[in-house]
Amino acid sequence: MCTIDKINDKATKLAFDKRVISATDQIYPYVKHRLYIAESMRILPKNMYSSNGIVDESIAEFYEKGYDIDSDVSTIKLKLFKIVCATLDRLFKKEAFHKNTISTSDILEEELDDLEETYTIDGDWDFIMNEELNDISYKQDHKHKHLFLYADHENSVLNAFELEEVASNKSNQLLGSLYSWMPLNVSSIIDLLVFGKLSFEEIAKVKNIEVKRVEHIYEEVKNRFKDHLD
Repeated sequence: MCTIDKINDKATKLAFDKRVISATDQIYPYVKHRLYIAESMRILPKNMYSSNGIVDESIAEFYEKGYDIDSDVSTIKLKLFKIVCATLDRLFKKEAFHKNTISTSDILEEELDDLEETYTIDGDWDFIMNEELNDISYKQDHKHKHLFLYADHENSVLNAFELEEVASNKSNQLLGSLYSWMPLNVSSIIDLLVFGKLSFEEIAKVKNIEVKRVEHIYEEVKNRFKDHLD
C-alpha cells in the first residue's frame, strides 16, 4: 500500500473514532443516572462502578464486535446505547445480592412499610401490587421511597412529561418518588428519553420493542405522575 493510501486510511479511521466519541455525549448522563438509581435501590454499592468505566467497556465491546467505518453518528449512538443497556442489565443482575445485605432495623421498617398497598407496573406494563412482582428489578427498597434526581436535570424530567409549570416544592418530592415505584426496565425507558435524549422510535430500536409500547409506557408514567399532582 502506498503512503497516500496509508494516510487516507488513517484519516478515515480517525474520522470514525471522532464520530464514536460524539455519539457518547448523551450516553454518559444516561449511565450516570442508571447507576445512581441502582445505588439508591441498594442494587449496587455506592461508588463501586463509574459511568466512565461502563461507557469505556461498552465502547470496547462495540469495536470488538466489528463495525462499519462509514456509519454515521446516529447509527453508532443507537448501537452503543444497546450495548450499554445490555451491560447495565447484566451488572444489575450480578450485583442484585447486595439488596439482601441490610440490617435488622431496615427489615423491620420494610415490614411496616409493607402494610401499605403500593402499586407499580409489571413486565407487561400493567399496574399491579408490588408484592405480586417476582423479578429482582421490582424488589425495590421500601425504606428509600423518595429518591432524588440531580437538581440540574429536574427541568428535563418536567419538560419530558410536559409539566414545565409545576411548583418546584411539590415537583421535587414527586420526582424523587417517581423512580421508587417504577421497575428498572420501565425507568430505563424513561431515562433513555430524558437523559439519553432519544426519540420514541430510537428507544424502540434500542430496547427491541414496538414504538407503540414505548409510547404507552411514557403515557402511563406521565399520567401517573400527573395524578399525584392533583
